[in-house]
Amino acid sequence: MNTSFLRRQESVFLNPQMNSTSNISIKWLLLIVALLLAFILDIWLGSVDIPIKETLNILVGGNSHNQAWEKIILLFRVPKATTAVMAGGALAVSGLMMQSFFRNPLAGPFVLGISSGASLGVAILVMAGFSGAFLINSFGIVIAASIGAGLAFTFVLLASIRIKDSATLLIIGLMVGSITGAVVGTLQYFSSAKQLQAFTIWTFGSLSNVSLKDLPLFIGFTSLGLIVSFVLFKPMNAILMGEQYAKSLGVNIGRLRNGILLSTGLLAGVVTAYCGPIAFIGIAVPHLTRAIIPTNDHKKLIPSVFLMGSLVLLICDVVAQLPGSDHVLPINIVTSILGAPVVIWVILKKRKLGSSFN
Repeated sequence: MNTSFLRRQESVFLNPQMNSTSNISIKWLLLIVALLLAFILDIWLGSVDIPIKETLNILVGGNSHNQAWEKIILLFRVPKATTAVMAGGALAVSGLMMQSFFRNPLAGPFVLGISSGASLGVAILVMAGFSGAFLINSFGIVIAASIGAGLAFTFVLLASIRIKDSATLLIIGLMVGSITGAVVGTLQYFSSAKQLQAFTIWTFGSLSNVSLKDLPLFIGFTSLGLIVSFVLFKPMNAILMGEQYAKSLGVNIGRLRNGILLSTGLLAGVVTAYCGPIAFIGIAVPHLTRAIIPTNDHKKLIPSVFLMGSLVLLICDVVAQLPGSDHVLPINIVTSILGAPVVIWVILKKRKLGSSFN
């Protein structure tokens, strides 16, 4: 096939009726401003009422006359808000990678069984009698979830070496999730009420599990996954037209598949290990982003999806805090309540989710 023709087709595919670079830059700027405002709002609001002037003063390094406020903001609220930024962006980007590679608008970061593997690790720790001193702090749960997610990811990665068809790999990932889900269900059936409660609380998700001490490690691993994702933007653009088209442009499909599995495994696995399984973000945010910034160019789409995912999860965390109340809702409840209507709106507006890839 003529190479110049393929390049023209790629250009037509990636840029029909797309925003100009200047318009996208403006939208990025607006997203960054909204993200900063949401970040400050998330730090300001909480069960302890701290004046906005004091909040801003502490954030810029000033001294507060109330040492308790400083500790609350610097030791608890800043790490939580930072976790929301990184977790929201990581889940959104990993969802984008899955949707683009499998060309399935309903694919998310957990279709490869990573979340189910993490759940199995935590279930074994909590409900199989191995909890003990591990549950004195969240470190044991993070380790258990990481091991479970890592084993599930390793199995899928090994399967990808033997299986060349991406759709079959997707089915294997779903089956891994089904098997681990069945084991978790069995453990739940034989567990005590206290063990069930502990596991259920973990499945609700939380952004407060990442302490100030854990934050560098959390940011480091998620940043590594994001870098791997961005490096793959060119072959990701080509794969949207199908594997045969991508091969004609010289894309190594096996290497691309392994890179996507690595980035998604890092992003979804680390977030699940530290924050629990957080629903909606990975599936819905890529579609929301395309509705605002209509492009299929992953060089522009990956940063856009990261910003949108961070913004959405920050807003969900603000809502979860129930401003003016002493209660805090689990983050998974808020993401689902806010996410489902948004996804329905996107579907109705686009007629079908698959139009995001056209």
